[in-house]
Amino acid sequence: MALRHEKRLLQKSEINLGREGTAQAANFPELRSEIVALKKLEQEQKEVALRIARIEEGIKRIEEERQQNAREQSETIARLESEKKPLLQQRNQAKNNVEVCERELAGVERRIQESEAADRDLLKQLSNLHALDPAPADLEARSAGITARRARLPEERAELVRARLGSADAVRLAKEKLNAAEAELSAVEKNIARTRSEFETRDRKLNDNVRAQQEAACDARTHHQTVEERKNPAYLSIGRHLAAKGVAPPNAPQLLAQAHRRREAVDQLLQHRAELSMLSSQVDKQELRKFYFSVFSVLVLLALTLLVVFQSPRGREWLPQETDTIMSINADQFERANLAKRWPNDQPKLWSGLIGAAASVPGLKLPRDAVRITRALTTNETGETREFNLIEARRGLSKVIRTISDDKTFQKRSIKDYHGLPAWERQPDFAVARVGPATLAVGAPNEVDELVLVRLGMKPDLKITGQLFDRFQALDRDSALRIISRNPPDLSRVFHPIFTSELLNASQLLGLAVNLQNPVKARVLIKVNSTKNAADLARNLHDNPQQWLRLPDSQLLLYSQPVEVQREGSSNVELRFAVPEDSARLLLERLAKTDAPQAVAAY
Repeated sequence: MALRHEKRLLQKSEINLGREGTAQAANFPELRSEIVALKKLEQEQKEVALRIARIEEGIKRIEEERQQNAREQSETIARLESEKKPLLQQRNQAKNNVEVCERELAGVERRIQESEAADRDLLKQLSNLHALDPAPADLEARSAGITARRARLPEERAELVRARLGSADAVRLAKEKLNAAEAELSAVEKNIARTRSEFETRDRKLNDNVRAQQEAACDARTHHQTVEERKNPAYLSIGRHLAAKGVAPPNAPQLLAQAHRRREAVDQLLQHRAELSMLSSQVDKQELRKFYFSVFSVLVLLALTLLVVFQSPRGREWLPQETDTIMSINADQFERANLAKRWPNDQPKLWSGLIGAAASVPGLKLPRDAVRITRALTTNETGETREFNLIEARRGLSKVIRTISDDKTFQKRSIKDYHGLPAWERQPDFAVARVGPATLAVGAPNEVDELVLVRLGMKPDLKITGQLFDRFQALDRDSALRIISRNPPDLSRVFHPIFTSELLNASQLLGLAVNLQNPVKARVLIKVNSTKNAADLARNLHDNPQQWLRLPDSQLLLYSQPVEVQREGSSNVELRFAVPEDSARLLLERLAKTDAPQAVAAY
């Protein structure tokens, strides 16, 4: 690589020497062919440069024509707009006149209709008066009054009819003037549009000419550069000959010294490469093959390691395959929650009840050192419930492991069926094992052993593409609390009741996410076994939420505002609602199993 680099620098320095020393090359007859070739190329360059100058002059003239066309367009359009302005005013005035005349005509029509209605009303009054039995004493007087009023109506109607004829003529004349004004205005606008189109067409033609000239100039410049590059071989021959003869151009004597320096560097590298070739020929081929095989093996192992690392799932919850219920607590969100800060007396008890066995890990201060606590529960055929606990730490676990190792109450042992992996056990029934760079498995010894075997792949795990984990991941990871269960009726057995039996029995899979900020917000995901059941459940939750969304054995509702019900797919229902503070507190107490057995006060 160094040799190639120095050869390129040597070639450049010899070309520069030849370019500046062309006059001195005339003294050497052997360089006559190179000088003749250079003169031909220079003549070609002059012709190309002349063509470029002509093209640029043409571009300049076209640009001047475009500017002149733009000025003429501006002046012409301005003149036509000034002619259009009075016509536009006349049109607007004629339109106003038409509107006034039409209003007057409409007023006359309305008065005629009112006169006809009054005549019919008087006739009806007269008929009703004569139909009275017995006839009133002032029948004649009242009849005469009505008849007199009816007698005046025809004369008034005749005047209104004459006024309607006059108004109709005024409307007709006003519309004729409006049509004439609009015709004149339309002619002017068409003239403006035609003029603008002519100028724009001329501008487009000039623009196309400019673009064509610019492309021709670009091609000519490229040709000029190509001819300049074709001169390099002649310059290179001249430069090498001048360097060999030790002739330097008077105006640039330093180029000769530079070419000699580059030549010395290339000669040294060539000598060094020859020495390396001789040494390589003396190397044992078998040893060389072993070396190459070792390097190749290391690269292959590195590629496989990187492939395993990048293909491994990120943020996976390593839980047994038979997991029925998962509860995940975001320690950061729970610590910052406004709601939890209002319960200074109950929070320690509530917190320890929520995190379960995680509270017993020495050297780990929750929630400062933990990011997330995950509790998974499984139920076997006999109804026995097993609990698996994972703690995701904020940073490495070396300090925690050191604290546990120094604790005399813990006894170090190896996981059964996998000797060599350490775990620590404390009597009567607590164990800790490290299952990841920042993840601990805690709880009963048998459950901890099973979590380690799941993490090592020796037992089937809860697949991240499975239905339960998919819906669990669909819940907001930034929520303070997440719960998912694929056997919802079991929730009332593993925790104190948090949902009504109607909702649990109607659900095939149920998830809950709670954000403990102010206001408290909750999101519920429900899966049912058919599209019809999903539609019925969504309708019941929307029409009668107080029956479905309440805390059992209490008067508290889970929502404080109307519930937002959404359908997802054919068999999924999603609920979003704000939770009252009292309901949120009782909900957490029941999950932690710290609530009082009696019902709480009404909400």
